[in-house]
Amino acid sequence: MWRNYHKRRGTCVMLSDSCGRMRSMKIAISFLSRGDANLPRKTAPQQTPELSAVPQVSRSAVIAVAIFLLAHLALLIGVVTPQKFVFDEVHYVPAARQMLAPAMSQPMLNPMHPPLAKELIAASIAVFGDNALGWRYPATLFGALAIVAIYLCGLALFSAQGPAIAAALIAGSNQMLYVQARIAMLDIFALGFGLLATAAFMHGFRRERPHALFALAGGLFGCAAACKWSGLFPLGVCIVIVALIGLMQGWRTQFADARPSDWYRPDLWTGFRVQHAALCFAVLPALTYLAAFVPLYGLSLPDLIEAQRRIFADNTTTAIAGHTYMSSWPSWPLLARPVWFLFDKTSEDQISAIVFLGNPLVAWPALLALALVLRDFVVARRWDAFLIAAFYFGPWLAWALLPRTLGFIYYYLPAATAASLALVYVLRREGLPRWLLWAYVGIAAAGFAVMLPISAAFIGVSMQTFNRLMLFQSWI
Repeated sequence: MWRNYHKRRGTCVMLSDSCGRMRSMKIAISFLSRGDANLPRKTAPQQTPELSAVPQVSRSAVIAVAIFLLAHLALLIGVVTPQKFVFDEVHYVPAARQMLAPAMSQPMLNPMHPPLAKELIAASIAVFGDNALGWRYPATLFGALAIVAIYLCGLALFSAQGPAIAAALIAGSNQMLYVQARIAMLDIFALGFGLLATAAFMHGFRRERPHALFALAGGLFGCAAACKWSGLFPLGVCIVIVALIGLMQGWRTQFADARPSDWYRPDLWTGFRVQHAALCFAVLPALTYLAAFVPLYGLSLPDLIEAQRRIFADNTTTAIAGHTYMSSWPSWPLLARPVWFLFDKTSEDQISAIVFLGNPLVAWPALLALALVLRDFVVARRWDAFLIAAFYFGPWLAWALLPRTLGFIYYYLPAATAASLALVYVLRREGLPRWLLWAYVGIAAAGFAVMLPISAAFIGVSMQTFNRLMLFQSWI
């Protein structure tokens, strides 16, 4: 009867075709749900080298969070010791306190640096109180973020979890980052923002459309500069890289023996035009930078311009008296002259010390690693070697261009942190055993443990041990 009805209506063929398709769909779904091996399956297209992605984004996010939490916890241990100002905290904490006053008093304290880092310290004081924890807590946050950023840079460069984690561990084993992340100074804030921006740039470097990642990098670089003007150095590196590649593409440059691993390709960043570069590396950094001044100056253009003039004048003057721990930029990679942040005698033979020195088992081997990185950039034209070299030498050698004569080894912090990527790059070279990288991570950790008593005031150290750790006369 049902069939006769449809035969009269002329729909029997359509119904049977529809039912047949529905049966086929049910069979296909049941096969897929059982994972039937006999069912032909479409294989994913092979990923091109320039689009090689970070392995398993969700897994990477979990690891990044774990690194952040562990690093943050480690940096918090004993951070309230001493409960008095350490080194340049005497400048930055009073400036942060001034920002919390209902009416801003005059003259403004510490006008020679942009306000963002001091605003973050002020916010911490408002939450935790005007005490050692309130002064130093945000530094521990940004120290942990800097280690996470090195992990993200490692993912971009090596496309593997193991080397990226090793790079983060080596960076964390460098006393420079540890010491600076436990003191209320500006450098760790500029480092955290700058390394996160560098990671975004590295992740976008090999993409066909890097627009979003480059824009993120530009905004973060603006935040780094709003903490301290040295945050502009890695932004300058990015601008030089983008301009160089744009010029070479404009000249239709090609390598005779082009390889997928080349740092330059004629088809790199299809659709990324001059206006996009200006937006990412000029407009967005300027907007995020100037936004940090709004809470202090409002939208007053004359006040904003005067603030920039004052910062420029104070940071480029040569009329600055010498300092006991001052050093010049060529000596920083050699750890020739450390800075004693704290030296307190707690008993007849015990001292509490914070020495900004660095881990010799990281800093000195990194120089050999960087020589090999330079060799691979020049000879093999490798893009990963190119980026490591650029973000090491750029922020370091930029200090050679400044007329200011007063310098300290902690200005070397961004380059020293990036050097961990060079060490991983060399230790995972083809032909080397995989265990060698992790053996070196253990050596770096051992060096960190040996230097820890003069890096953290809460531990304390005997005079005999302290003198033993001072390997050179220039360290005293």
